[in-house]
Amino acid sequence: MTDTLLLQASEGDLRAQGLAAARDLCAFLDHAPSPYHAAEEAARRLSAHGFSALSEHDAWHLAPGDRRYFLRAGTLVAFVVGDEHPALGGFRLIGAHTDSPNLRVKPNADLSRSGYQELGVEIYGGVLLSTWLDRDLSIAGRVFCQRKGERPVARLVDLGRAVARVPNLAIHLNRTVNKEGLVLNEQKHLVPVVGLGAAPDVRALVARELDERPEAILGYDLCLYDTAKAAIAGLSQEFVLSSRLDNLASCHAGAAALAAACGPGASTRMIVLYDHEECGSRSAAGAAGTVLKDTIARILEAYPRSEPQGLQRALARSFLVSADMAHALHPNYPDLHEPQHQPMLNKGLVIKSNVNQSYATDGGTAAVFEEICRDVGYPAQKFVVRSDLPCGSTIGPITAAALGIPTVDVGAPMLSMHSCREMCGTLDVHWSIETYRRFLRG
Repeated sequence: MTDTLLLQASEGDLRAQGLAAARDLCAFLDHAPSPYHAAEEAARRLSAHGFSALSEHDAWHLAPGDRRYFLRAGTLVAFVVGDEHPALGGFRLIGAHTDSPNLRVKPNADLSRSGYQELGVEIYGGVLLSTWLDRDLSIAGRVFCQRKGERPVARLVDLGRAVARVPNLAIHLNRTVNKEGLVLNEQKHLVPVVGLGAAPDVRALVARELDERPEAILGYDLCLYDTAKAAIAGLSQEFVLSSRLDNLASCHAGAAALAAACGPGASTRMIVLYDHEECGSRSAAGAAGTVLKDTIARILEAYPRSEPQGLQRALARSFLVSADMAHALHPNYPDLHEPQHQPMLNKGLVIKSNVNQSYATDGGTAAVFEEICRDVGYPAQKFVVRSDLPCGSTIGPITAAALGIPTVDVGAPMLSMHSCREMCGTLDVHWSIETYRRFLRG
């Protein structure tokens, strides 16, 4: 009886920890409607734990124990300088991405058609198109403002209210849709309605929000987002329902883990939250760019003492956890999963493998991560795509190939990936933070 009561108490504590972590994730998601907001929110949270901003324009001077970060557009890099020179202590890295598939506002976006005001948008990433229909949408991102005699500056903007909607076609006008499926043309059918009458002026809209003149808005990077807040759901509060879980759930866990693991340690601990993963990572702020390699080189140069062949030795002693969400088994489509690899919600993180290197995991890196998961208190789940289906990819192989760092691709399991509204497990939020924290601490 005593053992049973202790087990029940332990399970109750675990559920409470999961709920607390999930509620904090919901707050993070609600403050991160765009990649730029996500990077800023992560920076704000790290600042509360003693991290201070660096500028890429300035020379860096670092000392062991320093907690620093910088932003490059929608990308955040944050690190705690190790007590050992990186050539001896190496880097412990967590990589994730701040962007999610969505609808992005075109440069010349103002449209008037059939008496309606509409907004021209591009499809960003692998959007599950139908899920964006009949949603209450707002606009967020960054705009570049110029005041007289000054250089343009980037400012974040979030309208914070429903201003747009992509209306579905009534079944009376599309009688076969339930049997033959909904087919959407990105150019014709995904255009949001924002009003009636003359075409809207996007620049005027965001200028008014920022108390700027419309002519001061010289450029923008704006996206649409669902205004519904992140929510805890399920009969026993098992689920998190939200937009942008892929991959802000990993960004949240990585930032929380770094904040919790910022005490003394031999290794330099770092998180890299990239933009542009969903469209291939080939950008100045993406994983295929130079941001991580530049940061590692600058930390080595700024360290109080030098070591011969420091970069190569540091990389050889380093390890990267590439954190991106994983496909949980779907109860209505179980046959689309490989029979021996069926991750479940609230059972812990998933190690993702692919022999054709869509994931960077190998036997050795999987073993390292499996040991960490067991130390935290659960066995890692495994995901391999069916042999007759193509495999997705993420930042792991890109970074592993560029730097030669041993890498494991992992993630929390989820449903509805790339939908406008996604779903994961509350307990997995806790497992993610604790596992990444344990990895960073060593």
